[in-house]
Amino acid sequence: MAFRSTYFSIILNGVQYNKAQIVERRWVADLSFSNPKETDWIDRLQAFLLDWISEEETIKVQTSGSTGTPKQIMLSKERMLNSAFMTGKYFDFKSGQKALLCLPCDYIAGKMMVVRALAWGLDLQLVPPSGNPMETINEAIDFAAMVPMQVQNVLEKTPKKFQLIRQLIIGGGKVNDALLRQLQNIPTACFATYGMTETITHVAIKVLNGPKKTNHFEALNLIEFSLDNRNCLVIDAPKLNPEKVVTNDIVALRSPQVFEWLGRFDNVINTGGVKVFPERIEEKIGSLLSKRFFITSLPDKKLENKVVLIVEDSPWKTEKVNALKAGLKPILSKFEYPKEIHFLATFKETPTKKIQRNRTKKNLEKFNL
Repeated sequence: MAFRSTYFSIILNGVQYNKAQIVERRWVADLSFSNPKETDWIDRLQAFLLDWISEEETIKVQTSGSTGTPKQIMLSKERMLNSAFMTGKYFDFKSGQKALLCLPCDYIAGKMMVVRALAWGLDLQLVPPSGNPMETINEAIDFAAMVPMQVQNVLEKTPKKFQLIRQLIIGGGKVNDALLRQLQNIPTACFATYGMTETITHVAIKVLNGPKKTNHFEALNLIEFSLDNRNCLVIDAPKLNPEKVVTNDIVALRSPQVFEWLGRFDNVINTGGVKVFPERIEEKIGSLLSKRFFITSLPDKKLENKVVLIVEDSPWKTEKVNALKAGLKPILSKFEYPKEIHFLATFKETPTKKIQRNRTKKNLEKFNL
């Protein structure tokens, strides 16, 4: 049966548009953006809206490629709506509330902000995707989704505007320890999300600040978790994916609905017979580094693999490196402590700005470091 879009309507920047007006690009004509560079995101949003109102039952979506080769998959529109309803129930959406679209519609995160607006009758406030999406916002926003870099930029450049957001979900990357501490001092309710394109964005939420702050992720309604023989998370979300999704994320499972994320299976380092999680080390040392960095490993004759720290910067002077080493020692175990510190001018990234660890690490060999 064809997907029913006859009664389609969406509210964009306070104006309600029907199917015919979307086809005519009426909403585009109502925008007042003058920078020609902004047309790309507008065209991508328009393309998604046209896909949605078509009679096709599925949408083609591109995965980000953060853990492998980017690929295109087909997602059911019905299941995308299921995801939107589950999210709205968790965050208590109400028709007419303002939601911010500051992510591009190339990937699932941006697409699902649009679907949530469709499903719940939200007023979708449109801004060009940028490092600081709150720069031009001057009114209260009930719900927004950002990546950690955007959150950091808003806190640094327009901190008062951050408080205009009532509820904020943060995905597409880990919230490091330094950013987490900053979030404790603001009234905005902030949440980390866990999910992927195959699960139509998040399937679990972690409260980052306020009286309900926690260290674990909790499943959305009707979703259950289990472990495979690697201790990696298996997701059972029948309303989002007809098959169980087996991940490469090692977790500590507290119950079928609750888990603590430990790290990626493909990132775990076996050093001297001890397994260490790079992501855990990164959490501990995040406050000591202002530049982007990550923990990885290199071959070692004695340990098999040695832990190394790679920083995105030009090489530091010896004094600065020694100061960092001194700061690392009290907070890391002997197995976690980096045996080497390397510097690279730029990291390899996915199109969504996630660090590609393996591709970046290969540059160490290229430069004989």
